[in-house]
Amino acid sequence: MDSGAVENFFRRLKVKMFYGEKFESVNTFIDKLIEYIYYYNNERISTKLKGMSPVQYRTHSLSI
Repeated sequence: MDSGAVENFFRRLKVKMFYGEKFESVNTFIDKLIEYIYYYNNERISTKLKGMSPVQYRTHSLSI
């Protein structure tokens, strides 16, 4: 099983969220994590996905 996609996600997560950040509480961290996961799936544009977000690409692929 290839874990490349999971490793890539967590690498990006660490770079975008953790480096240089200090969270006031665990709840603040959880809120930021939820925001990032939403962004990653719904707003992040990927050239590999024809310029769409993962959710847009999945929806588009299912409608064809």
